[in-house]
Amino acid sequence: MGIIIIMIVFGIISFAVSSRLKSKFKKYSQIPLNKNLSGAEIAQLMLADNGIHDVKVTSVGGELTDHYNPVNKTVNLSEAVYHGRNAAAAAVAAHECGHAVQHATAYSMLQFRSAMVPVQNASAKILNIIMMMMLFGGFFLFQTFPVQLVLLVIIGAYGVMTLFSFVTLPVEFDASRRALAWVKQRNIVDTSEYGMAKDALKWAAMTYVVVAVSSLVTLLYYISMFLGNRD
Repeated sequence: MGIIIIMIVFGIISFAVSSRLKSKFKKYSQIPLNKNLSGAEIAQLMLADNGIHDVKVTSVGGELTDHYNPVNKTVNLSEAVYHGRNAAAAAVAAHECGHAVQHATAYSMLQFRSAMVPVQNASAKILNIIMMMMLFGGFFLFQTFPVQLVLLVIIGAYGVMTLFSFVTLPVEFDASRRALAWVKQRNIVDTSEYGMAKDALKWAAMTYVVVAVSSLVTLLYYISMFLGNRD
């Protein structure tokens, strides 16, 4: 019951933050950028200013699907950002290029996060398997394996995922810091547009904060279950 309550509470919080982010993005997307530069043009300009010439800027489908792929060195912008000529598009495009700059400069936290990806993916798969077994065959699971062992595996997997989510925070905050500093120094945005860009990135960052806190609370819950069962 405890884990269900945690999931419901953070599900509501996550929905609220996500809705707020979409609302902000929609609002700021309706205000044309004085420089009249598209997100794609801003991304290419920021990459060039940082001496990065081996990263390609591409357009991808979906809403707020923007991301940087360090494997094939691509800044992938959603269509609204790629073609958008507004403060929201400028902020997101510059933020994703901030990740490219992190990669090019060997930013330590990004390297750590990238190294954790295989372990994090494996932990997520283990959790999915356990949760499916608990949902459809909980009796069989606990008859086959001791409760303490199952809880230890869950704690280990959630520990990895929690660490990953908290390592992600400085990576995202630093990318936003680089983006805002560059758009201001390069005069991509004026004073009012800078405020919009900063606000949009703040709410984008909040989505990662919610994930990190949710993961930590869930981890602590399972640790308390383990300690309770041990006693």
